[in-house]
Amino acid sequence: MLVDCPDEVGLIHRITGVLQARRLNIEANHEFVDTNAGHFFFRAEVVPADGEAAGADLERGLAAVLPSAARVRVTRMERRPIVVCATREPHCLGELLLLDACGELPGRIVAIASNHDVLRPLVERFGVPFHHVPHEGVSREAQEAELQRVIDGYAPEYVVLARYMRVLSERFIERRPNRIVNIHHSFLPAFAGASPYRQAFGRGVKLIGATAHFVTAELDDGPIIAQDVTPVDHTFTPERMAQAGRDVEKLVLARAVRLVLEERVFLHGRRTVVFG
Repeated sequence: MLVDCPDEVGLIHRITGVLQARRLNIEANHEFVDTNAGHFFFRAEVVPADGEAAGADLERGLAAVLPSAARVRVTRMERRPIVVCATREPHCLGELLLLDACGELPGRIVAIASNHDVLRPLVERFGVPFHHVPHEGVSREAQEAELQRVIDGYAPEYVVLARYMRVLSERFIERRPNRIVNIHHSFLPAFAGASPYRQAFGRGVKLIGATAHFVTAELDDGPIIAQDVTPVDHTFTPERMAQAGRDVEKLVLARAVRLVLEERVFLHGRRTVVFG
């Protein structure tokens, strides 16, 4: 269960009172107050002491005791479907496929869509449906319409861009607000545009990183979910630097996918509150 609302005295007492009345036991919980914004965030994993828990009833009970502006969401812990979009690079896609195959991803990869066909052999090793949605010789609108058709057929909880090298239109993004997760090949904001590792090499950087974020209409400017860096030094060639970058990219994307599937991410304007 997730709650965020303007902060007030006694919110925890009210929430736990609702849980107690429904004989729900808290197995884990986190809370945070953004003192600058005066806003309260709460996430808890609860289980019924006996019988079944009705999510809709719990949402109504919480809404009745919380401020009118409160946002309340109750979900079940289950492996939710995701569709992954990729282009040519296998590292991020391969990491997600492996985690899914090992049962370590809190979701199910139900399909892969790609604008190139080169990753099909990799995907087929894992028994996941692969859809080639080419962009050559067709308009952007037609290609996106076909991609949307493929994705809609699986009704995924999230769409994950695992180095999908196509800029999505605002219309496409608006269909799934805050439900598209992207990995960016730098510690944003830095080295935007083409050849980021050659830019980094030319500047003699000592850290390179990756950023996973929600996709918005403004390119690479969505709320950040996860970031990490790895050290490099003067001995790194651009190629070795790129390899180090790929290593951190796949780990950051996998972490971000876990966080959103486990309902650990709150959106608050352009910022996120992430309970690890």
